[in-house]
Amino acid sequence: ITKIYQSQGRLEAAREHINDLRQRYPEHETRLYLLESELLHRNRRYEDAHSLLSDAILQAPQQVNLLYARSMLSEKMGNLALMEQDLLSILEQDPENATALNALGYVLANRTDRLDEAHQLISRALAAKPNDPAILDSLGWVEFRRGNLEKALELLTQAYEQFPDPEVAAHLGEVLWQLGDNQQALTIWKEALKATPENPIILETMKRLAPAAI
Repeated sequence: ITKIYQSQGRLEAAREHINDLRQRYPEHETRLYLLESELLHRNRRYEDAHSLLSDAILQAPQQVNLLYARSMLSEKMGNLALMEQDLLSILEQDPENATALNALGYVLANRTDRLDEAHQLISRALAAKPNDPAILDSLGWVEFRRGNLEKALELLTQAYEQFPDPEVAAHLGEVLWQLGDNQQALTIWKEALKATPENPIILETMKRLAPAAI
């Protein structure tokens, strides 16, 4: 029903429907808060989604899925302090939560200079979930940021073989570019664009490094 409302451009009707379900089925409250926040996120209503999740967390401050959802939205909105706070709250409850460890480590690697801390977090995540391609990608990226290009290439190649996601492709291509293998980097980026045209991560990387190839 929510999807039908959204297809009709009736976002507020969709929200009212979800709110009604929350009242009728309180045992599914968390799932319904997450559904509404995803709906708002898809419609670029980031502030509203963040506010909704914050209200939900006031009612259930230890709910891991709500904390994780808000942390990802906080990162998108540039609030890294709240992102870190929420992920650390998850890790206080579950110190080996690979998803939270990887998310925090990746953002620290990508958005800060806390590279040693990021490496430790991502390494713990990989120990909890060996060979997970998303974690291998994060570890490869932090190795790249630390200047260990050959190690980064090894890890990102392994991640890309398992999971040829656009973000992994962007990372692998950037490492190849820095190692001087420009042609292979372009091949990987263009393959990713074929699968996901106009992908912002690939396009941003190419604009920085190879604008003439776009």
